[in-house]
Amino acid sequence: MDLFNPIQIFADFITFNLFGLADSSYFAAALNFFIYDVLKIGLLLIVINFFMAVVRHYLPIAKMKSILTKRKWYGLDYLLAALLGMITPFCSCSSVPLFIGFLSAGIPLGITFTFLISSPLINESSLLLFPSLFGIKTTLLYNLLGIVISILGGILIQKLKLERFINTDLLKFQNHKLDTSNSQKKIPLKKLLSYFWQDGFAITKSIFPYVILGVAIGALIHGFVPQQLVEQYLSQKEWWTVPLATLMGVPLYANSVSIIPIIQALVLKGVPLGTSLAFMTATVALSIPEALILKKVMKWQLLATFFAITIAGILLIGYIFNWLN
Repeated sequence: MDLFNPIQIFADFITFNLFGLADSSYFAAALNFFIYDVLKIGLLLIVINFFMAVVRHYLPIAKMKSILTKRKWYGLDYLLAALLGMITPFCSCSSVPLFIGFLSAGIPLGITFTFLISSPLINESSLLLFPSLFGIKTTLLYNLLGIVISILGGILIQKLKLERFINTDLLKFQNHKLDTSNSQKKIPLKKLLSYFWQDGFAITKSIFPYVILGVAIGALIHGFVPQQLVEQYLSQKEWWTVPLATLMGVPLYANSVSIIPIIQALVLKGVPLGTSLAFMTATVALSIPEALILKKVMKWQLLATFFAITIAGILLIGYIFNWLN
């Protein structure tokens, strides 16, 4: 069941019924994509930031940090973050709200980046659609590589101690306090809910303009870049096609479900499997819209490190699958 299907129905109604655009037109594809993703990401921002406001109230930041930094988890925390990313059906931009929520809750930077890498990289498509398209072995290997890359990427970012490049102005919302001076008096539920809403919506409001700008750029690329252009340059079986596929995928923006038919078509047209997977992974895990939204959260040094680590992992996936096939 697609939780966001009502949003898709609404986007289809606006695009095809209200505006009367043809299903095959580039502008219709771009508009439909823009409406769907803005509403979906906006809804995720509101819900997740509200939930994280509740978490921050009942589980103080100091306690959260103590649990995750002073106990010897032996890498289990990174594995759990990667597995959480696997079961969350988010594209790269949709992962950002939960990523922000993790940061504002005091979860260590490396663990949050493990989730951010894992969420679009390994998801419902790689788990449910891959077996019928590429076989069980390809499915298992791809997801295993995705988990390993997510964990190693998170650990590397943690080891580099890049916390100073996080935008503290955004995370200042975590310091909002609710007046509890009279500890004997129970706080009314209505007042608590109002506090949680204001605390969470403050972050949502600061991020949402970047969501609109990022999705607008992604929608234009999604609607107007023809599939034939991709096929033309990736069909050659040379070593440089994997980096080229990765670079071509980064400016694009799509979720894993929508990109799967394109990947299947590329493979059927003779594009090597590793090259096709590199293109798919770059498209769903990295994007210009995601970079624009994350730029609000972090400085360019951390953003560049995240992109570099993820691109290195994508190249590794591409070369491994081309070598095996």
